[in-house]
Amino acid sequence: MSVSLYYCAHRTTPLTEGESASVSGVVAAHTASFPYDDEESLYLYGRRTAGPQEILAGSTKMPLDPDRLMPVIAHVLDCITELRQAVPEAEWRVHMDDLDVPWDEAEGYALPGMRDADLIAELAAVHGGELAAG
Repeated sequence: MSVSLYYCAHRTTPLTEGESASVSGVVAAHTASFPYDDEESLYLYGRRTAGPQEILAGSTKMPLDPDRLMPVIAHVLDCITELRQAVPEAEWRVHMDDLDVPWDEAEGYALPGMRDADLIAELAAVHGGELAAG
C-alpha cells in the first residue's frame, strides 16, 4: 500500500509571471538535488479544472523503503516550503493522506523526526530485520 504527500495552493489571483518563474526555479533546483533517481520527487500537476482559485497542486508517492522515506519527506517538504514562500498570500494545504502537515513560521513544513538520524537508523534496522526474517 502506498502513501502519498499532497499539496495545493489556492488564491483568488493567478500566478504572476514573476511567481511562475520563481516556482519553476524552485522546482528545477529541488529536482536537480533530489537524492534518488528511482524515486518520485515533487510533482506539480498541469493546470487542472479544479477551479480558478487553485494556483498550484501536486503530489509525491512516498518510497516503501524506510531508508529513503525520511530523506524524501524532508526534501519534498523543503521544496513545498520554498514554493509557499515564492507564492505569497495563497492558502496552502499539505497532507499525507489523512494527516495534515503543519506550517511553522520558523521551520516551514515539517513532520516530527523527519531529520532525526536516530529515527532514520531505527527504521533502517527494522526494515533490515524484516528482510532478514522474510
